[in-house]
Amino acid sequence: MKKFVYNRILVIAILVGLIASLMIAWQRHIVETQNLQIDMAVDYENLWNIAEREGLNFGDVLIAAKDAGITSLAIYETNLEKLTRNGKVIAISGSEIIGNYYNGSLVDMNWRQLVESGSIDANKVYIIGNDMNTYSEVREDLIRRIGAERVNFISIGENEVLEVKAQYAPFMTVNLGFLTEQLETAKNFGFNILARPTNYFNCSAEDVHSVFSRLDGYPVSEIVFEGKEVLGAMKEIRTTAEEMGRRNITFGVIEAPVQLQFYKQAGMEELAQILGYDRIARLYAIPKDEQPKLEMATAVARWSSTDHERNIRINLLRIYDKPLPGMTLFETNMKYFRNTSELLKAKGYTLGAASTFANYYPSIALRALVMIGTAAAIILYLSLISKWLNNNSKVQLIAFGLLTVLMVIPVLMGAGGKVKLFAAFASANLFPTLAIIWQLDRIRFMKLKERLRLRKIKGSDRLLKVKEPTPLFQVILMAIVALFITGIMSMSGAAYLSGALSDVEYFLEFQIFRGIKLTFILPLILVSIAFLQRFNVIDDSANVKEIDAISQIKKILDMPVKVKTFIGFLIVALGFVILIARSGHTAGMPVSGAEIQFRSFLENLFYARPRSKELLIGHPAFMLAIMAYFMRWSKLIFFMLVIIATIGQSSMVETFAHMRTPIFMSFIRGVDGLALGALLGIIPMIFINFYSKFMRKVSNS
Repeated sequence: MKKFVYNRILVIAILVGLIASLMIAWQRHIVETQNLQIDMAVDYENLWNIAEREGLNFGDVLIAAKDAGITSLAIYETNLEKLTRNGKVIAISGSEIIGNYYNGSLVDMNWRQLVESGSIDANKVYIIGNDMNTYSEVREDLIRRIGAERVNFISIGENEVLEVKAQYAPFMTVNLGFLTEQLETAKNFGFNILARPTNYFNCSAEDVHSVFSRLDGYPVSEIVFEGKEVLGAMKEIRTTAEEMGRRNITFGVIEAPVQLQFYKQAGMEELAQILGYDRIARLYAIPKDEQPKLEMATAVARWSSTDHERNIRINLLRIYDKPLPGMTLFETNMKYFRNTSELLKAKGYTLGAASTFANYYPSIALRALVMIGTAAAIILYLSLISKWLNNNSKVQLIAFGLLTVLMVIPVLMGAGGKVKLFAAFASANLFPTLAIIWQLDRIRFMKLKERLRLRKIKGSDRLLKVKEPTPLFQVILMAIVALFITGIMSMSGAAYLSGALSDVEYFLEFQIFRGIKLTFILPLILVSIAFLQRFNVIDDSANVKEIDAISQIKKILDMPVKVKTFIGFLIVALGFVILIARSGHTAGMPVSGAEIQFRSFLENLFYARPRSKELLIGHPAFMLAIMAYFMRWSKLIFFMLVIIATIGQSSMVETFAHMRTPIFMSFIRGVDGLALGALLGIIPMIFINFYSKFMRKVSNS
């Protein structure tokens, strides 16, 4: 039987790197626990619409929303369409004015004289102010938006009217800055302001200053830019950063619909770098087309899991457009706000201006130790699949030294972005692999105590000593212990992955771990190679010392395949493709309703919902693999179970690749999966044991 030696120096280097990784993990946990305040925001105009539809006083609606937990009002720039609708400012096309003259509805003599003199241009837009403060603000921003050369001032009696050279329909939706009236209302009712400015065409520094001067004196907690550009893109981003920094305003970035990174806005990353990552918070809003389909309880639970799992700190809530049975629209939405805020407070969050991460980057020395440990893990794995390398410790140490230099020097120089990603990728793949390999080497040389029983030979008085099968409780106990030990070893890879990547840029997903789907596949290949170096899956009776992975693979490829075997292979391959498609940051395949309900059940049952790949597939397969070995099932079945068990171990590490998720939550998710997965694994073990006993009795009879 081949025996592989574990190089002690490499093992010590891995342990040192693990200590450094755990120190980084603890620092990360502290940073994450200091970022627990959530801004509950709703659109100002949504609350206005509720008041209008229900015939309520707008102030009463605002008071109720604040009592229900809303902390900020999202205020957008106005436009002529909105202003005309509420009567603050009237915008009318020249063609309509002329039409009104000829149909007799234009009664004002001043306007009639302008039409008669030919002064009204049908291709222009005329803006009339009913509220002079609003009119003044619109005039100021309008000139900035389209240029003074397109705006003419005319007098209608004692009133000033703007004559604008523009096409009426698209001009009505041009953004025209914030209304002081809305800002003042939000301030007076005790709300923070989530400002949603847009960029100017060919934006100048004066344009940027004008936006912030309008916001001065109001409690602006966050700015989340509206549209495809941040304010100042691309020439005046630094001016925007300076204005935000001077006022200590947080930059809100909108999570993308696929829940990976952000809705892309030109200038976003540059602004983040200048402003500082400690001034950034992530915003989420349930998609507009999805919310009406969600029951209120589901939407409330969505906010809890979103804030908890993805570090969302600005919740922009949309209102429900239809009331619940027996409730008004106002009551429905106040219930929605209240239930969400109460659940978040029950989860340990506070409500207010969005908190942000500290500007955290671990020390270079700790990161260097993580690189050293990763290099040791790479060489250790190679030594465990190559008998030649395993027998040459000097070659191992030389290779370890060279790889360490290549990985550590860039980190010590303050760079090493690609090296850190490589270390994270290697850790995610190698540590679950090494955990499985160590377990294989352990059980190969383990002898279970087997009891001998005297059995009478049929038709004779002679007694024969017969070995009894290993007691089931002994196999179950050993499988549980082995699963947890292997899980802890795999979690070491999670610590390494986190140690390599933990910093504020990864927490916010300005940087992400790439290669998750490959991480799902590669450990299966690596474990397969190691397994075939240790066991003969073709012929149990052959001498394993004379068998290696390459020769076994060749024999497998030369084997004739029956049609039913081929169909079975296709079914397994399809299942494997589905698992890969459903892994990673984005969902490659839709999730069934039944699975969504199962996930909700687990989320309510556990602090962190275990992943299905671990709970239902990987960990039960691990338990059965231990049973298969000691019950002397065929090596091919044992091999298949080991490979499936690897899925669970690699999934545990893969969880930590989602750096936005708090590290404590990822850890508890893995522990929960191990515990429940072990329990689920016991069930088929008991069933198979009883079935085997039943079949032996049938055979003996």
